[in-house]
Amino acid sequence: MHRAIEAIWRIEAAKVIAGLARMVRDIGIAEDLAQDALVTALEQWPREGVPPKPGAWLMATAKHRALDWLRRNQMMDRKHEDLAYEMQLRESSVPDIHAERDEIDDDLLRLIFVACHPALPEEARVALTLRLLGGLTTGEIARAYLLSEATLAQRIVRAKRILAQRRVPFEVPTGTELKDRLSSVLGVIYLIFNEGYAATAGDRWIRPDLCQEALRLGRTLAQLMPSESEVHALLALMELQASRFKARVNGEGEPVLLLEQNRSHWDHLLIDRGLRGLEQVEKLGGAGGIYALQAAIAACHARARLAEQTDWTRIAELYRNLMEVAPSPVVQLNQAMALGMAEGPAAGLAIVEEIASEASLANYHRLSSVRGDLLFRLGRFTEARAEFERAASLTQNARERQLLLSRADSCAERGETAAGGPVVH
Repeated sequence: MHRAIEAIWRIEAAKVIAGLARMVRDIGIAEDLAQDALVTALEQWPREGVPPKPGAWLMATAKHRALDWLRRNQMMDRKHEDLAYEMQLRESSVPDIHAERDEIDDDLLRLIFVACHPALPEEARVALTLRLLGGLTTGEIARAYLLSEATLAQRIVRAKRILAQRRVPFEVPTGTELKDRLSSVLGVIYLIFNEGYAATAGDRWIRPDLCQEALRLGRTLAQLMPSESEVHALLALMELQASRFKARVNGEGEPVLLLEQNRSHWDHLLIDRGLRGLEQVEKLGGAGGIYALQAAIAACHARARLAEQTDWTRIAELYRNLMEVAPSPVVQLNQAMALGMAEGPAAGLAIVEEIASEASLANYHRLSSVRGDLLFRLGRFTEARAEFERAASLTQNARERQLLLSRADSCAERGETAAGGPVVH
């Protein structure tokens, strides 16, 4: 029974917290009140059975807790009295949660924007989003990011304190502020996805649970903001990349690079969804957006039934376009890799050498891994080996380190074919 309740809670938690946050205007208090409702469910449901509409039951119970909290804290000025009276009328019987869909959707959207508020450090936004909207426990988030539970808990508490101290309004921004804030929201969701797609540390190459949470958040946001092209673009990008999961590791959990993957194992349902999402982006006029361009790159890989059919010229062009709208050394590094495939390794290496002195790439292991691949393909095996070894020393992921060291070993035997193709994830 407890597992069933936990499953229901994971589905309903964000809606309950969002509804409470609208009442009490404090995310920390809203989460505490929601947890109280969960405790009540854990006490009552094993005896009485799960109610027909568990989400509505949790919402009603939590709102009663919120009304009691408002009274106890003597916040009942005329405004709160009116609110309390309204809520008492509404909750004289258990509400139908589906009859309040618009209100719930609005509350969820507000909660997303508050959890991803730019006032919070990036890592706090990620943790708070997974906690409030992903329904993950502190322990689950800590394990996913290889942190102690105490450290993660402190991060979440600090985030709530910042939001309370700054009195961040529980609302969706409008006008020009919406664009900036939406960028933060999308960035947080994509950070969560990327940590699952290629874990930065630990002994697992991928963490599908994090990617699934990011996809769920992306789909929720797309439903809540159907006219925002970049929302659909990010979702399309994540679906296209997630389609490769089954082929990204072998039976021993070792990484399998993109050009070596068995493409029959790719999830074509996710590919279809991603491609349809891209079509929606184009209809909304957002094909030149940051996530739209990245999704278009992923689509080039998805459309190639065989690795050798990949349109690398198109991919290199898309990276050039991405450099125009979001210039960064990392994007330029990816462009170098694509150009190395489209025009030959010397063309790619020329770009890598241009950006090698960038301070932001000083300890970035992919700079060395991409350079190593290009050098290997040019037959400069000694230099390539040094680059792969350097990349291995910089990565914190044990699986990736093993792969890079294996590629370094392959450089020792000039006559052999490389253990892997270009370092494309």
